[in-house]
Amino acid sequence: MKKLFLNVFFLSALVVACSSGGKKSEVAKSGNPIFEGWYADPEGIIYDDTYWLYPTWSDLFEKQVFFDCFSSKDLITWTKHSNILDTAEVKWAKRAMWAPAVLRKDNKYYLFFGANDVHEGEVGGIGVAVSDRPEGPYKDLLGRPLINEIVNGAQPIDQFVFQDKDGAYYMYYGGWRHCNVVKLNDDFTGLIPFDDGEIYKDVTPENYVEGPFMFIKDDKYYFMWSEGGWTGPDYSVAYAISDSPFGPFDRVGKILQQDPDVATGAGHHSVMHIPGTDDYYIVYHRRPLNDTGRDHRVTCIDKMTFDENGYINPVKITFEGVEKREIKE
Repeated sequence: MKKLFLNVFFLSALVVACSSGGKKSEVAKSGNPIFEGWYADPEGIIYDDTYWLYPTWSDLFEKQVFFDCFSSKDLITWTKHSNILDTAEVKWAKRAMWAPAVLRKDNKYYLFFGANDVHEGEVGGIGVAVSDRPEGPYKDLLGRPLINEIVNGAQPIDQFVFQDKDGAYYMYYGGWRHCNVVKLNDDFTGLIPFDDGEIYKDVTPENYVEGPFMFIKDDKYYFMWSEGGWTGPDYSVAYAISDSPFGPFDRVGKILQQDPDVATGAGHHSVMHIPGTDDYYIVYHRRPLNDTGRDHRVTCIDKMTFDENGYINPVKITFEGVEKREIKE
C-alpha cells in the first residue's frame, strides 16, 4: 500500500502525452493526491494570484493539534507552510483541531477552526485566529471559543464562513447530522441576531452529516455538505440550490463519491472559483485503495462543471488531477 501511495503522490510531476495530428503535446497535471502526507477536510481559497489550501492534519485526535497550509501559483507545484497555528497558541484547545475555514477581511486573514471534539458541558467548539499573512503565524483572536454550546443538536465543528452579496458574513456549521447558520459581527468576535431575533437558524438538509459549504453562481445559492460516515468508504458530497442563503435547501443529489478503481471515502470538500471565468475546482479528501487506517486520508483536486441548467455534473475522481492553471489578475 505504501508503494501505491508514493506512486500516486509522485503523479504530481505527471506529464500526459496526447496524440494530435500525429504529434504529441505534453500537458502537466497536478496528480492526486496533490501533496504528500495525511491531510483531510481541505479548505481552498484564492488570494490574489495564489491558490491556498488549509487542511486538517489527519491523525489521532490526541496528535491532531496543529495546522499546516499549502500555496501554489499554478495548481501543480505546492509550497508547504508548517505549523501556522497550534494548541500552544490556542490555550483552550487541548486536542483535535480540524476543518479550518479561512477568509480575508480588511487586510487581515482569519482562520476559523473546530477544537476538542466538544460534547455537552465541555469547553471547545469553534474558534477564530487572525494573522497579517495568509501563511501565518495565526494568533487566537478571542482566547475562548466563538461557539461552545450545542444548539439544535449541531456539534460546533466544520464551520464555513460565507460573505453574501450584501456584504453580510454568515457561518454555516455543524456535525452530528445537524446544520446551523449564524450571522457574524464585523470583527468576527461574536454573533448578532437575524432580523427575526433568532441567533441560530437550523438549515439542515436531507441526509446532511457534516462539512457544509456555500457559493453563489448566477444569483443562486449552492449549498453543499458531506454524507455518510467519515471513516467509511461511502463518505460523499451532495448539494442543494436555493434562492436564499437560508434555504430551503432541497437536496438535488450526490456529486462526489468513491470510485472503486481510484479511491474510497471521497468527501469533506471545498470549491475554488477563478473570478471572471467558468473554472471551478473541487478540493476534497479521500482514502487510498485497500488502506484501512482510520486517519489515512489525502487531499485531492478535480474539475467541477455544470450542465446547461446550472446543475452540478457528477465529479469524476482521478489520479491525474487537473491541468496547470495560473491566475491572471
